[in-house]
Amino acid sequence: MNFITALKNRWSSANSLVCVGLDPEPAKFPAKFGTDPDAIFAFCRDIADATADYACCFKPQIAHFAAHGAEDALQRLIAHIHATHPGIPVILDAKRGDIGSTAEHYAAEAFDRYDADAVTANPYLGRDSVQPFLDRADKGIVILCHTSNPGARDFQELDVGGKPLYLRVAATVANKWNANGNCALVVGATFPEELAQVRMLVGDMPLLIPGVGAQGGDVAAVVRNGRSSDGSGLMISSSRAILYASGGDDHAQAARNATKALCDEINRYR
Repeated sequence: MNFITALKNRWSSANSLVCVGLDPEPAKFPAKFGTDPDAIFAFCRDIADATADYACCFKPQIAHFAAHGAEDALQRLIAHIHATHPGIPVILDAKRGDIGSTAEHYAAEAFDRYDADAVTANPYLGRDSVQPFLDRADKGIVILCHTSNPGARDFQELDVGGKPLYLRVAATVANKWNANGNCALVVGATFPEELAQVRMLVGDMPLLIPGVGAQGGDVAAVVRNGRSSDGSGLMISSSRAILYASGGDDHAQAARNATKALCDEINRYR
């Protein structure tokens, strides 16, 4: 089953548009993990197991693992999710994008080493920099379009032939790069008007939406402006607000409650 099909099935079976971000920061872990040499894996496993019922996908951020030399923990975490929660796709948040020969290795890293179902990618270097990802028809490529950070406007909204760059990216991905039907776009919750423009341009293409929770994106505006024709089409990502909902021994239950609350809030506006 390819990434897009798995995602659509999960939207339906779980009735959820919540993407649970797995961005481990050991300094924020509950005290009980303090002496555990495998704390990063154990913490993220607990979160994944606790939130799976309300998640349409998981999104581990590779830098949060690599900074601590925990690439093995990331590999085992993805394997655990696939084995324990089959049918829930995993997006490796790596934002790759480099010249073709290097991109081939990045694609192998994401899909062969880590066995991710999809990966985030940067389109700045052009088509050849993402072609190895596009060629993997069974996998997903989630391409940055209009990101959630304040600096997004520095380049993404520059005029390019009468249209802002982010709309050029959206149109190019939708009309030229998506021959295998395995593309999605990243559009930040903190830019709801831009989200509406992207949705209008790309039809029902899946959109990954960071920026709710800790970044303050408005859930109602995201759903109103970003949902697809059938009321789905979104992976609304929350990381810190779920992971660190509690700093105590009830961290897993608190994460579950936070995920359910976000899922319920999203569904109210659908």
